[in-house]
Order: sequence, then structure tokens, then C-alpha cells
Amino acid sequence: MDGSVDPYRPARERMVAEQLVTRGVRDPRVLEAMRAVPRERFVPERRRGSAFDDRALPLDEGQTISQPYMVARTCELAAVPVGGRVLDVGTGSGYQAAVLAAMGLEVVSIERLEPLARAAARTLAALGYDVEVVVGDGSRGWAARAPYDAIVCAAAAPGLPPSWGEQLAIGGRAVLPIGSRSMQQLTVITRVGVSRFQSVAYEACVYVPLIGAEGWSS
Repeated sequence: MDGSVDPYRPARERMVAEQLVTRGVRDPRVLEAMRAVPRERFVPERRRGSAFDDRALPLDEGQTISQPYMVARTCELAAVPVGGRVLDVGTGSGYQAAVLAAMGLEVVSIERLEPLARAAARTLAALGYDVEVVVGDGSRGWAARAPYDAIVCAAAAPGLPPSWGEQLAIGGRAVLPIGSRSMQQLTVITRVGVSRFQSVAYEACVYVPLIGAEGWSS
């Protein structure tokens, strides 16, 4: 940032105080990243007045930018130490990737829709976030940069994609919505051994489907 007055800072502060802290988000790195990352730059310009609303917002290509609370909750549940490597599945506008980068993480973000990936990469670069954005089938992960300390996803899957299980480091976590196409639970799956996983389900949520070979077919 150039050091000039940030007119959106008060709105971000209110978002953190009213939508995150009151719901139990406590990780200081998550809260500071959510205060700092300019969410308004990751929504279509015509929707910037709604950037801090307590809901998901539509993007181009039929996709969405997730509700601020769900971004914060996902990043908190990932529990990755500074310097850890994260695969962000479903780049969308790049907002969640920016939050992860602001937390001091090495971020690879994969998007199946090339126009969204290009736009997100431009926004992230313009704001100074060091995120590697790649185009591909996120349901298969991104083996070239594995293993990951966490894989986080902004789309709903019927279960843990097998490729993600292989690409997680031992002790690594996948954080994703799991369930039907109409209703899911935010779930943490930890790789506790070469072929052993533990799963804990958290709050109910509704996300767009994870489309791909190891997600939903369409």
C-alpha cells in the first residue's frame, strides 16, 4: 500500500469486530489479515458498496467470493504456522489467497476458469501479494508443489478428493465444505499417517460445488 489514507479501513475494522470476533474467531494472524487485506478490491467494482456485507457475493463466471466469516474460519481451522505452504483451491477473485499470504504463508492457488485466474493474478500482483496462481482441475490438487501443510477450498465436495490426501504432508489439514450439493458442513480432515485420516465436522454452510474429476462432474 502507498501509505495514503485508506477509506475502507473503518469498514474492515467493523467487519472484523462484528462478524468475526463476535462469532469466536480468535487467531490474531487471521484477524489482522482480515483487517489488512482490501476486500473491496476483490469484488466487482459495481459491488464495492457491498464488499463488507455478511454474505457471499457474486463474481463473474457464476462464481462467488465467500462470506468474510467463512474465509476467516477456514483460515483459522487450517492452523498453518508462518512459512507453511498452503494450496488454495478455487481462487475466484483471489481474496482468500490474499488473506493466507497476509498471514505469512506460502500460497499456491488453483482455479479451473482461466479468466478468473488471470484477473485474480493481476489483482494479487497489483496489491503486492506473493501468490502463485495456476489454472487446472483443483479437485486433483496441484502435485507440482506438494506436500502442503494445508489444502483449503472455497467450493463444496462430496468427500476428500483422493489426490488431496496424497498431497497433504503428514499432520497437514484439508479444510473444505463436505456434503450434498445443497448443504454441507465445514470439515477439517487431518492426515495423521501415510494412509490414515481423522475428520471433524464444524458448522453448516452452503458453497458452490467443486467441479472436477474428483469432485462433482458438473
